[in-house]
Amino acid sequence: MSHSHRTTRRRFLQSLAVAGGASVVWPSVCRAFGYQSPSERPVFATIGLRNQGWAITEKTFKFADFAALVDVDSKVLGTFVEKTEQVQGKKPDAYKDYRQVLDRQDIDAVMIATPDHWHTKIAVEAMRAGKDVYCEKPLTLTIDEGKLIEKVVEETGRVFQVGTMQRTECGHFFLQAVALVKHGRIGTVQKVTCAIGGMPSSPVIPVAPVPEELDWEFWLGPVPQVPYRALPEMRTGYGGGVPLYSNGHYSFRNWHEYSGGKLTDWGAHHVDIACWAIGASDTGPSKIAPVQFKLGCDYQDGYPVVDDRYNVATEFTIRADMPNNVEMIIASEGDNGILFEGTEGRFFVSRGRISGTPVEALENNPLPEGALEEVYGGTISENHSVNFIECMKTRKQPISDVWSHNRMLEICHLSNIAMRLGRELNWDPVRREIVGDDQANSFLAREYRQGYEIEA
Repeated sequence: MSHSHRTTRRRFLQSLAVAGGASVVWPSVCRAFGYQSPSERPVFATIGLRNQGWAITEKTFKFADFAALVDVDSKVLGTFVEKTEQVQGKKPDAYKDYRQVLDRQDIDAVMIATPDHWHTKIAVEAMRAGKDVYCEKPLTLTIDEGKLIEKVVEETGRVFQVGTMQRTECGHFFLQAVALVKHGRIGTVQKVTCAIGGMPSSPVIPVAPVPEELDWEFWLGPVPQVPYRALPEMRTGYGGGVPLYSNGHYSFRNWHEYSGGKLTDWGAHHVDIACWAIGASDTGPSKIAPVQFKLGCDYQDGYPVVDDRYNVATEFTIRADMPNNVEMIIASEGDNGILFEGTEGRFFVSRGRISGTPVEALENNPLPEGALEEVYGGTISENHSVNFIECMKTRKQPISDVWSHNRMLEICHLSNIAMRLGRELNWDPVRREIVGDDQANSFLAREYRQGYEIEA
């Protein structure tokens, strides 16, 4: 596949303007997509319903009908089936096994918001079942999974949106940041710092009874079977209603078995924007160096020596040597957001603000008209789901395509491998492998548990 073809797919022409307010009604929204009547609205199913799974479902109700919901926790499933019925006036079918959704010919697309270790298997099988896919970030658990997803997207021609919604939403602050860099408002970029926060460590977490409503064996799926662990204290606030310390929800991001800690959580957002701005969405770093870091427990040969506590990095500073001599820093310290520094200035961007002298200068020297639309590849929508549905009609790839996502996520995965092994890694962005380090390359893929393999 040519570079220009891939770029065209990423920089699709969007034809819908804004569709996010509560006042939007059926004719103005869905006819803009090319659907002529309510009966032609796309039919969706969501797989994985906690937290972000419900968030992406809720913001899509205006534009699609949800025929089915899937979760391995019967209590969670029942709760969101009831909420969905209240919103759309029709009760969706409820399943524990996502494969029952993939067998249905009436479902056009799936939204995947399971823990990270399930993303690739479900996404691949969904595409091969003829479904378009919206999958939450981080898309993969390993670098090789990203290559597999790319292969299946190309083979099947399915539309695939990754849930890095900072490209579409968040007040368009990040689009403005990319436009500022691309229009030379800080001169030549020298350094970009992504501050993404750290992760907590944990006490020893004992084996505990599996909650009655949870199918723990199916929750584990492709990863090795281990006992369920939890302490009695419950989590409150976002992600609440589950044990504060466990090896399941909400704490799966604290375990390398299921996720990649903050590197593949917030890193998947901010490193994405940083790579987009500096023009590194088709390539990658030459070197990843763990400047300083602390893991949740002791490691030997890249693996944790205990299995009863969180094991991802709790604090870190990572340096990535990017093309054109740009230094990228990924750090647990600092205000959550991205600091761009160039030969002629610097500015900071987060979900709440964009600030700095180059931003202030826009008052007297604004960006050219259409600069943000040029970055986005067409008219900007305020809703990442709208972008996905529009592309389901045009058959173009959405703004958060799998190729650019995997390229930036490779930086996050490599950062975790570097910390696990305690050494810097040289990366070949063309061959997409670690140079001269067989042990490190062994972390680019993982074996799947028997019965949960992915057919390549």
